Amino acid sequence: MNAITSSLGKARSFINKSGFPYRSAPTPYGVEPAPVKKNTGSDFNTDWARKYPARLTRAMLIEGFMRPAMKFLADPHISGVDRLSGIDGPVIFAANHHSHADTPLLLSTIPDPWRHHLVVGAAADYFFSTRVGGTISSLVMSAVPIERTKVGRRSAEMVRDLIDEGWSLIIFPEGGRSPDGWGQPFRGGAAYLAIRCGVPVVPIHIYGTGKILRKGKSLPRPSSTKITFGDPLMPDEGQNAKRFAEKLETAVAALADEASTDWWQARRRAYSKTSPDLTGPDAGGWRRIWALGKNDRRSQRKRWPDF
Repeated sequence: MNAITSSLGKARSFINKSGFPYRSAPTPYGVEPAPVKKNTGSDFNTDWARKYPARLTRAMLIEGFMRPAMKFLADPHISGVDRLSGIDGPVIFAANHHSHADTPLLLSTIPDPWRHHLVVGAAADYFFSTRVGGTISSLVMSAVPIERTKVGRRSAEMVRDLIDEGWSLIIFPEGGRSPDGWGQPFRGGAAYLAIRCGVPVVPIHIYGTGKILRKGKSLPRPSSTKITFGDPLMPDEGQNAKRFAEKLETAVAALADEASTDWWQARRRAYSKTSPDLTGPDAGGWRRIWALGKNDRRSQRKRWPDF
């Protein structure tokens, strides 16, 4: 009887200490603990965000709120949409990245049939660091977690499965927003995914969103923007991700030149491989800021082809 009472006392003490059954029971001594299943970062599950109720909610948000808001804040001027006419099926849209306004601007300006069948590659460590943030990002932007530095196998397989299901992807190859208004070197994530998935990549240049909501700012202010779509690109046979990323960056740089001057001048420089770099001059901070302001002033002037 005493042995039974003692055992019951030990069991009661164990329950009080562990919180069982309101939380999982601890692993007994001598047994290897099971791996902890994460619900944040690259392990965040976004399958629910592509079900019909979430898709309907997102379509209402995009058409009823996001597009009017971007029309007011960004006043977007869109060019190059005709370059998408030959595409049939899902693609990867790869754009430069200056502001949090880039994503809603693209979600509201990318034309049908892709607009309501898009997923956005978002930084797993930023947008999916918490369950609440990940849930909002998935619902509003149809975001999926992607590693910034190097796309892992889990993310690559997830994107490939989504593209096989007919979804298109928006990704920012710079890996983060510009700190000073100039671009940053493209990383190989978008190129790697394009090679892995076997779909064309549409380069996009976005101009003006840094004035709406620059990195470090919390309140937006209206400013005009330009979105320029480029010709779809496919990696050459045997081309690695690094080389294709360089090709993609060159294409976006040519679109930036087109947005700030005119189509004819930009084509000539692209053909001669003299398009200005997205990353700006290799100089001190004040010199880069001055050069950026000079480019902004130049983009406001009407230019005609130099025959």
